[in-house]
Amino acid sequence: MTNRCPWAGSDPQMQTYHDTEWGVPERDSRALWEKLQLDGFQAGLSWSTILKKRDAFREVFRGFDPETVARFDSSDVERLLGDARIIRSRAKIEATIGNARAYLTMRDAGEDFAEFCWAFVDGEPLKGDGVHVPAKTPLSEDVSKQLRKRGFKFVGPVIVYAWMQACGLVDDHLNGCFRRRT
Repeated sequence: MTNRCPWAGSDPQMQTYHDTEWGVPERDSRALWEKLQLDGFQAGLSWSTILKKRDAFREVFRGFDPETVARFDSSDVERLLGDARIIRSRAKIEATIGNARAYLTMRDAGEDFAEFCWAFVDGEPLKGDGVHVPAKTPLSEDVSKQLRKRGFKFVGPVIVYAWMQACGLVDDHLNGCFRRRT
């Protein structure tokens, strides 16, 4: 039997996500941005819900290509609000469109999103203590503040910390988990 973090539970999809994605350092700017958007949609819901809908999110948000999403208009918002395969929150949909524009503004100003993200941890994953998994940290509060300064929405410190864990900026696999780095 494989020893995993308890949140992976017995759901095979959650276990696969835990085993192959969660906590793996992501260094691609677009992929980091996509994951941040999905974590924003997860606010108030379980990650399992988002994971089950992730393929649909990728389809309706056109592969989470920021240039494409930034061009979405009110008719796209209405189209997305009518699609039962995703989370139909106007605020979250509009935030994703705005976040695509903020991402492009950073890029056009010469600020690479991956470099921006990884600079907060000096380019290497921070290691949690293997016992406690906080909902937010002073670092996630700072990252959240910096993202908001750049125009991002749905990037509060709890969302940002979950994203940092998912993208491997922080290694919060618990002691005893086969994925914990020593």
